[in-house]
Amino acid sequence: MPSQEPPRRRVPGPARPRNAAARSGRPKPATRPEPRRRPSSAAPRGRTPRARSGRPLRLGSPRPRLRLVSLALTLVMIAFVVRLLQVQAVDANAYAAKAEKNRYLSYTVAAERGEITDRGGIALATSVDAYDITADPKMFTPEDSKAPDAPQQAAALLAPILGVDAAELTKKLSKPKSRYAVLARRQTPQVWTQIKDLKSVFAEKAGKDKAAGGAGANVMAGVFQEPTTKRVYPNGGLAAGILGYVNADGKGAGGLESQLDKELAGEDGTIKYAQSGGRRVPTAGTKEVPAVAGSDIELTIDRDIQWAAQKAISDQVQKSKADRGYVVVQNTRTGEVLAMANAPGFDPNDLSHADAASLGNAALQDVYEPGSTSKVMSMAAVLEEGVATPGTHVTVPNRLHRGDRLFKDDIDHPTWYLTLNGVLAKSSNIGTILATGQLGRTQAESNKVLYSYLRKFGIGSPTGLGYPGETAGILAKPQDWSTSQQYTIPFGQGLSLNAMQAASIYSTIANGGVRIEPTLVRGTKGADGRFAPAEAPEQTRVVSKKTARTLAAMLESVVGDEEGTGTKAKIPGYRVAGKTGTANRVDPVRGGYHGYTASFAGFAPADDPQITVYCAIQNPTKGSYFGGQICGPIYKQVMEFALKTLQTAPSGSEPARLPVSFKPGE
Repeated sequence: MPSQEPPRRRVPGPARPRNAAARSGRPKPATRPEPRRRPSSAAPRGRTPRARSGRPLRLGSPRPRLRLVSLALTLVMIAFVVRLLQVQAVDANAYAAKAEKNRYLSYTVAAERGEITDRGGIALATSVDAYDITADPKMFTPEDSKAPDAPQQAAALLAPILGVDAAELTKKLSKPKSRYAVLARRQTPQVWTQIKDLKSVFAEKAGKDKAAGGAGANVMAGVFQEPTTKRVYPNGGLAAGILGYVNADGKGAGGLESQLDKELAGEDGTIKYAQSGGRRVPTAGTKEVPAVAGSDIELTIDRDIQWAAQKAISDQVQKSKADRGYVVVQNTRTGEVLAMANAPGFDPNDLSHADAASLGNAALQDVYEPGSTSKVMSMAAVLEEGVATPGTHVTVPNRLHRGDRLFKDDIDHPTWYLTLNGVLAKSSNIGTILATGQLGRTQAESNKVLYSYLRKFGIGSPTGLGYPGETAGILAKPQDWSTSQQYTIPFGQGLSLNAMQAASIYSTIANGGVRIEPTLVRGTKGADGRFAPAEAPEQTRVVSKKTARTLAAMLESVVGDEEGTGTKAKIPGYRVAGKTGTANRVDPVRGGYHGYTASFAGFAPADDPQITVYCAIQNPTKGSYFGGQICGPIYKQVMEFALKTLQTAPSGSEPARLPVSFKPGE
């Protein structure tokens, strides 16, 4: 039986070392006192974090955070890509247009306005170089100009040069969202030179200031110029009523400037260029559409005759202290208007001092009752209808009762024993009433016949000139004539016309009874230099050639016979045919008859008619108011000048002395 060893008994002793050093017998190093721990969520490196309770902490995974950041960056990149595609692909044209708009400036190149000349090519209206003064308001902001009050400073400098109120300029320059403002139009080159000198001074000063470390403020950098033209009238107020004027934009606003604006204006061009800091970039190129100059207009007017007519009527209107007056000179064979003068007039170069009542062309726009110069149409009807001849006897009493009125002549007289020629020579109202009363079996029929002739002579119809504001006159239909009008219309009261219509009546007689529509334009000359004549005017026969010749002889008696009313219109060496007129004047202010219209109309030489002259003066208040006394001399003065200017040969025969009166019982 195996022997059994009794179990060993453990003897108490020192404790077993726990670490390797102890087991190896090496001495245990002295231990340091453990430092006080600062509260921290992070555990020392190499140790598992433990909670204060002693349990270990577990760190979160960084992957969700990384994913969130990556997602955010991805969204940002997508937004950039989408925006980039929108700018460069979808809206590329729109953004390019905006960029071009901000970078490029474009302005209109005004077409050179055509000249207006007289029949000899002498300029009556022309254009000279000028500048529109413009600005870029954005360049007057504090950021661009480096000055807090740039608009105010610039306005104060420019106001005295441009003649514009400083407050108005400040307002225009204080619009930062705008890139273009017009400060003044059509300034002379001298004005731009002054502004350019100012710009140079301020630019130099800004450069020095910037070099010294300053801001380099320049309040004039944003002021520019655009080449254009300015309308000028070399002869001042000569023919101003015909020419008219242009407005501040250079557009025709009156007269022929307005009527023929389309032909004169041409077509504006454009220039587009790149700019930076208010300066043109020369390497960026320029896009230009050239302007097309307007056509030149050649008028029928003779400058010298126009001057003579204007001086004569202006002097007489001033002498008579009249409201106004007009003179019309016409070529009887062609209908061309050689002169059309008004007084008072105006200077189209300076409308600021013009009287509003004087603007326009009163010779075409005023309507008035002509008086006795209208009797030539009544006599034409009587002769053409064959109811009387120049030698027909007409007994003229001092008073004539017709309808509801008692008619008289301009002077009291015993019974006159006149021929039809004498009725015209002495301008008898009563004799004219008696003669026209023979045009029909009844007064109503006579009215219709007379009305038809008045219409043929152009009364109540436009002249054919097409002039802006022209009046057609007033002529009621015969069935609408009042009781008094039936007897006043034959001697020129109760109907109305303008001065051009009155002149045309006498040109019709002088032209053998054929009415030619008056003309003011001979033709046009385009940019190619070719002259295109105007269309031939319309012609209408009014009375026969025989009647016209008879009337011309009767009109000579008015001037040549001692009993005539127009003796002051005699011209040595020339036979003159004419007629005086003194009419009661309708006052547009008072609304009734007040004052007189004095007139004279005629043509010369009577044996070979070439020129018609008509004169009228409204409301003369000093001296005589009779047409033969104040308009006869004007007729003579203007007609003499015109005959010499056109080198018209003197008359080669003596006038036919038609009888003016007869003895009772003959």
